Amino acid sequence: MVQAMREHFDNSYARLPDRFYAKLNPTPVATPQMLRVNETLARELGFDPVDLSAEVLTGNSLLPGTDPLAQAYAGHQFGGWVPRLGDGRAILLGEVTGGFGRRDIQLKGSGITPFSRNGDGRAWLGPVMREYIVSEAMHALGIPTTRALGAALTGEGVQRERRYPGAVLTRVAASHIRVGTFQYFAARGDGAGLRLLLDHCIARHYPAADGPLSFLAEVVAAQARLVAKWMSVGFIHGVMNTDNMAVSGETIDYGPCAFMDAYHPRMVFSSIDQQGRYAFQEQPNMAVWNLAQLATSLLPLMDGDPEHAADEATRVLEGFATQFSPKWLQLFRAKLGLTTQEEGDEALITGLLARMASSQADFTATFTALTEGDASEHITDDGAWDSWAPDWKTRLSREPGDPKDTMRAANPVLIARNHRVEEAIQAGIEGDYAAFHRLVDALKDPFNPAPKYLDLATPPKAEERVLRTFCGT
Repeated sequence: MVQAMREHFDNSYARLPDRFYAKLNPTPVATPQMLRVNETLARELGFDPVDLSAEVLTGNSLLPGTDPLAQAYAGHQFGGWVPRLGDGRAILLGEVTGGFGRRDIQLKGSGITPFSRNGDGRAWLGPVMREYIVSEAMHALGIPTTRALGAALTGEGVQRERRYPGAVLTRVAASHIRVGTFQYFAARGDGAGLRLLLDHCIARHYPAADGPLSFLAEVVAAQARLVAKWMSVGFIHGVMNTDNMAVSGETIDYGPCAFMDAYHPRMVFSSIDQQGRYAFQEQPNMAVWNLAQLATSLLPLMDGDPEHAADEATRVLEGFATQFSPKWLQLFRAKLGLTTQEEGDEALITGLLARMASSQADFTATFTALTEGDASEHITDDGAWDSWAPDWKTRLSREPGDPKDTMRAANPVLIARNHRVEEAIQAGIEGDYAAFHRLVDALKDPFNPAPKYLDLATPPKAEERVLRTFCGT
């Protein structure tokens, strides 16, 4: 088994020059204790779940073939430039390979690194549980995302506004390379490093790309599809900084994230987003802003006149809208039971969303009710349902097949509701993990949950609402 594991790892990022990272092992913890192993994912990646002990999931014991390192990157955080960020509390153990391609295995909360910037390098239990729950929920919804391979307690306390139990998340990703990784080398005028990074990303993620411009186009397309999917399930990332945007097109870094309950386009949950920069409706615009920073970083690698290169990059960025809008329409058409395209569909969709906003309708529950043909208990403004539903039903009458089949595949019954996540976290702080395990199990099948989980679909009562979410640091 040991030799098989050694051959399982092939650490291509560690073969890049040492200015790309700092090599170091995770900091040992006091008394590792298992919280959960994602056995299905473990087997998909070629691991025997038995080998993923609490010692391994906290970094006290390293699997053969790993080559631990902390990656360097920079980034714009809420629009402010930070020239040196990097993995301040994470260690990339290495990359596993197989029929699934190549996947990073990273420990999050594994101790101080050279990029910690006076931080403690640790994670407390709440953010680890939140990322485990939400990232696995996103995967089940069919949204590209990092995954949770496991979580373990450290047996040590972590000081935030009070002392909390410490924990480590084992995260899986297509890679952990970010827009901010490109910014790091571009800001230093390191053209050679920038070229190496680009070649590495093309080989790993977009082998059809033949240079910086086509690579940019691939990332733009991937992010447009991703954000459209976020919008279709009412997901708010909460902290769309350039260091939190993966060039692979996966959702990464679940900090103050949330799924909306009551719908409003300006909804914000993050306690640190005071100006609503990353509000729900701003997410497509912020994706373009981030991608513009990637484009700027890539300009030194583009051939020809710099002004022409900038024009070409701008043209690629403008392609975000041509990728995003059709995908958004396709996803929301399906939520309304529509598989064909008609000119008035966008107006029909936006008309419903406007009524949901004015009625403070629950996003997920409204579309679940719509699947059964009547959302009048959610669209409660005077005449709002009756002024919209006839046009929708007339439009449905022109659809082939049974629209309910389309809607059931597009409208999840279960999401990781904020109050349920918070309930699991608060119980976990007290040493009770039953709610956490139940929620993770339930969210494996969000479109057709078992009857025993249907209580988790209920929107929060007024006193249960969670209106603010927090970053783990």
